[in-house]
Amino acid sequence: MTLSVIFVATALLLVGLAAGFILHRSDFCMAGAFRDLFLFRSTFMLRPLLLLVIVAAVLFEIERQIGLVRSPFPFFGAPTLFSLIGGILFGLGMVLSGGCVIGILYKLGGGSRLALIALVGMVLGSGLYAEMHQYVVPLARKLTFTRSITLPQLTGVSPLWWVLGSLLFGGSLLWRWQQSGQLRRTSLVAGYLQPWRAALLLAVLLAVSAAVAGVPFGVTTSYLKWMAWIEQLWFPAHVASLPIYNAQPVQMSLPFAADTLSGGAGPSFDAVALMQFPLIGGIILGAAFSSWRLREWSWHGQVPFSQMMAAFAGGLLMAFGSRLTPGCNVWHLWGGLPIFALQSILFVVGLLPGAWLGGRVVSWIVLGKEMK
Repeated sequence: MTLSVIFVATALLLVGLAAGFILHRSDFCMAGAFRDLFLFRSTFMLRPLLLLVIVAAVLFEIERQIGLVRSPFPFFGAPTLFSLIGGILFGLGMVLSGGCVIGILYKLGGGSRLALIALVGMVLGSGLYAEMHQYVVPLARKLTFTRSITLPQLTGVSPLWWVLGSLLFGGSLLWRWQQSGQLRRTSLVAGYLQPWRAALLLAVLLAVSAAVAGVPFGVTTSYLKWMAWIEQLWFPAHVASLPIYNAQPVQMSLPFAADTLSGGAGPSFDAVALMQFPLIGGIILGAAFSSWRLREWSWHGQVPFSQMMAAFAGGLLMAFGSRLTPGCNVWHLWGGLPIFALQSILFVVGLLPGAWLGGRVVSWIVLGKEMK
């Protein structure tokens, strides 16, 4: 292992630790943001999310201008109908599970049993998708809308102008919300971090991740790798026969070194493990440290069986959605929207009806309300 690889892994671990701490202190839950929009008609958490996207867009563009990152980031692809369908499934799943892919990680760090159940669902769901992957890929190619990856590519307008336009429009909204106090949440909880401050800090961490590893946050391919390792213990021949576990689609060069790394979903320590394992571990540990510092850590989650099953089903749906798109909500909302990726825009369009449906199902299961 070279020094540059050790540097990247250490940097991403530190980024994960900081992100986990920030997410726990602010309860920056994107599943809650979309759920509250439809269940309670509350747009509060969508405001700091907009702030995060705009600040990340500015920081990514600065990094692009000085040559630190590529635009678009590696691994974003052309938009397909599955980008939309994946968003719908993911939106439904994250509301059912009570957290998105990064939400269940920081909640797991805080001691949530439900988060662990949702995580198990994501790992198993990833394995189920692996059985279908070879049939999905050719169909996705036929359902591709355009070969352009981003709006700047599609329109022929420089990313700089798209960033400036979003800064002007979104910045004016954020300024009005700030002036009217709509970005602040009244809280007497010790150690609470206002979501708008968390958004700024998370945007900086995204920029650090992009500068160090060449990409923003991403975690869901790791769940495929974990399932591949589990399956290999009992069915090594079957794992070897599945195309998704044998492909090496990730080819990356580290920004600060000449190392060229490859990787995929197979059961091996590779570029995917380098980029995602330290981040995942850091988020869980950072949240656990925050909870411990507040003297509130406990292994909790005594909830009805129906809610546990909802969390598990939500994990399965998020796994399928993230593989169809491909990518999770963090990859698309925090990484794709700031660079105006068409995949990510379609994912968000699908996320909305999915979250609406998830809210109805949660009302039916948890609150006992009839679905009308």
